[in-house]
Amino acid sequence: MTKKRRNNGRNKHGRGHTKSIRCTNCSRSCPKDKAIKRFLIKNMVEQAAVRDIAEQSVYEQYALPKLYVKMQYCISCAIHSKQVRNRSREGRKDRQPPPRFRGPRKDDDRKKPAAAPTTGGGDAPAVAATA
Repeated sequence: MTKKRRNNGRNKHGRGHTKSIRCTNCSRSCPKDKAIKRFLIKNMVEQAAVRDIAEQSVYEQYALPKLYVKMQYCISCAIHSKQVRNRSREGRKDRQPPPRFRGPRKDDDRKKPAAAPTTGGGDAPAVAATA
């Protein structure tokens, strides 16, 4: 019989049995190695209240805590919430992970070189001589 996937849609490889987990979205029982796992990191405080908290805080640079949640979806919920997509027959043979999207980093402006220093050593601005 033909196989649709090399790993049969699981990550079991030599283990006879794996524990079941419950889907985060619908509570469906799903094998742990088959579940789609995503690590969600978000701020505990919504963006609208961050400025209010910063103004009321005693500390100058207080880093607000983040909420770390491991989401485990069954296949149906992962497809429905667009966490994964179905692929063509040739696409299923591609074993490269999809490219990760990384937004612009916050410290990029620090890495830019500073402006060229002026040649005048005093406090007065350097004026080009016209002769």
